[in-house]
Amino acid sequence: MESLYILIPIAIVLVCVAAAVFLWAVRSDQFEDLERQGHNILLGEEEKTHNKKS
Repeated sequence: MESLYILIPIAIVLVCVAAAVFLWAVRSDQFEDLERQGHNILLGEEEKTHNKKS
């Protein structure tokens, strides 16, 4: 029972930290354009360099 007095505040602090990190990520546009990286892996190196020259 005494361990709950320690574990519950630690859990609350961890949830608050996780929520703060998530809100920071959303506000700083970390989740913007998620599909670009998925498409980049499908392109070959020559296609990437060709697109940059254009």
